Amino acid sequence: MSNEQFAAVIFDFGGVITASPFEAFNRLEEERGLPQDFIRSVNTANPHDNAWAKFERAEIDARAFDVLFEAEAEALGHQLEGRAVLGVLSGSIRPAMVRALDQLAAAGFRLACITNNVPSGHGAGMARSGDAKDAYEQVFARFEAVIESSKAGVRKPDPRIYQMMCEQLGLAPASCVYLDDLGINCKPAAALGMAAIKVTSGEQALADLSALLGMELG
Repeated sequence: MSNEQFAAVIFDFGGVITASPFEAFNRLEEERGLPQDFIRSVNTANPHDNAWAKFERAEIDARAFDVLFEAEAEALGHQLEGRAVLGVLSGSIRPAMVRALDQLAAAGFRLACITNNVPSGHGAGMARSGDAKDAYEQVFARFEAVIESSKAGVRKPDPRIYQMMCEQLGLAPASCVYLDDLGINCKPAAALGMAAIKVTSGEQALADLSALLGMELG
């Protein structure tokens, strides 16, 4: 495929631009003596209506999330309060991904971001702070369009959030590349006609994107 086929590259934020939040979750689980991936198991039980889903759609506040998450964890046999999970959400930015954003912009690609986040606190999984000096905001400033689940009231993998972005950009899905670290979020993008790349590491993401667009990134 030539890069003339694509006009825009749309990124997930946490786990793509930043290191995966799951790494931080695993560290918290280890500290608390919990089974590995326990937090993911809580968040995948009843995935559309659990505490995490409601918080990402801004249907509940941080205090309600804290209580609801703790109840869901208890139902799965372990003690873990929601505020502890929120406390580790901030991920570290991958410098090579930021370089790639600048290279893509220089090559004429339009850049956008669709992120599932929560309306409280700060960091990769949190709503934007608006502070121009903040490292996360400096990355967000590179995007022409950003859709945050906590502000849009809809979250991935709901197809509407991808359609909202296409409408905002004025582009057909087939003109867009989409990157996400979760396969469940890549599937609706691909079903709409986007070229979807599942991200397992920063290196793999840039290699796949470079091959797709016919340019060296990173």
